[in-house]
Amino acid sequence: MTHRRVSRGDGLPFVARVMLVVAVLALGGIALFTASGGLGRAVAAIGTSLSGVLDDLSATPTPTASPPLLLDSPLLTVPEEPYTNEPTADLVITVPSEVVGQPNTKLRIYLALGDQAPVAVDEVAVPTLRPQIVVPVELTKGGNTFTVSLVGPSGEESDPSPSVRYVLDQEKPKVTLASPRDGATVNGRAVNLVGKTQPRSELVAHNEANNRSVPGTAAADGTFTLTLPIAGGVNGITITATDPAGNVGDLVIAVRRGSGRLSAVLTSSIYRISRDLLPEAVELSVVVNDPDGTPLEGARVTFTLSVPGIQTITAEATTGGDGRASFQTTIPRGAMVGQGIATVLVHTEGFGEASDQTTLTITRG
Repeated sequence: MTHRRVSRGDGLPFVARVMLVVAVLALGGIALFTASGGLGRAVAAIGTSLSGVLDDLSATPTPTASPPLLLDSPLLTVPEEPYTNEPTADLVITVPSEVVGQPNTKLRIYLALGDQAPVAVDEVAVPTLRPQIVVPVELTKGGNTFTVSLVGPSGEESDPSPSVRYVLDQEKPKVTLASPRDGATVNGRAVNLVGKTQPRSELVAHNEANNRSVPGTAAADGTFTLTLPIAGGVNGITITATDPAGNVGDLVIAVRRGSGRLSAVLTSSIYRISRDLLPEAVELSVVVNDPDGTPLEGARVTFTLSVPGIQTITAEATTGGDGRASFQTTIPRGAMVGQGIATVLVHTEGFGEASDQTTLTITRG
């Protein structure tokens, strides 16, 4: 009986041989790592890590402090007119919507007088239904600057609101005139009232003579000019000022409407002279007023006296500070019965000329 030889091939496949080599090298490395103590350290490190993980999982959490509630600042409505003569004002405060109705949140009101530091003067609850609330506050004479902040349940306070300012003013505004002066004569159909009062005051000028009125407003520096129609004769004028706080002051003056031209009025010390009593002294006087009715100083004046039977007498003079000039002469014997004429001619640099005359009578007895 013949046996068949079994074929065993060429050995292990290539991949298997590579894996075997890797395994042998790994075993060698482990043996070396163990011999140097590295394995113990590795195992210890792994144990420590696992222990830490287990401790974290089993530990009781430690509570941390909650951050304080951050409050937004409230807002104050700026008044249309900060000046007032009322001793109280209403602060209109708007709070953030998230604090509306919170029972433990307050509004703290600060007041600064003049240049002083703000001081807390009141504390009120926040509104319960809507974000806006009105809080009445008392005012002190002069400037009152208000700010408001929110105070939370734990006492934390928001930043202050933008400030608003009220000025308590209870004094009447004073009205003064630079021109015209009281009792002045004004030429023209209207008078320019130039003066000063409290800045931004509302003004009304009223003329009783013609029942005419004109309004106006004082400038930022308090100055004003109002043009008011006037009537002939005396005009009683009232200027009324209402300041921004509502206080009222007034000034009353009178002006006379002038003729609008230079005037000269001639008078004589005597108007009837008896021929039997000659010679007789006589004085001629003139009063010169400018177109505004003011006595005019420095006007050149020429006097002339003509009486029947004697030569015409002429003299020159100049007006003084009262607008007056005079001339004295004597009517000699020889004057005839009848009417004489005295005249005056006024010469000025800026207002032209004016003249006037009067009569003197020479009688028989």
